[in-house]
Amino acid sequence: MDFDFVFGMAVVLIGLPWLVLHYMTKWKTAPTITADDEVLLEELYNLAKRLDERMDTVERLVASDDPEFTPARRLIADHEKDNQQLRELEQLIAEKKGTRA
Repeated sequence: MDFDFVFGMAVVLIGLPWLVLHYMTKWKTAPTITADDEVLLEELYNLAKRLDERMDTVERLVASDDPEFTPARRLIADHEKDNQQLRELEQLIAEKKGTRA
């Protein structure tokens, strides 16, 4: 038998399956977001929404006391440009929970 033939058969029968199985194992053991991570992200998202509402309230109170007060430029509620990413995030959360918003 020719050495090249034996080497080629070894590569095809041993090397390729080993390579495929090796990377399949690496892919399956890659770090992913766990259920606890998703819960934490949702809690942080809800906290950020509540803090934004509080900031709006504080700005309204200060504006009512001082007519010269102008709030810093922030994301504007119900403004299409500012809320597009927020809508996408809420849609992803709804899809993850299995409900459609």
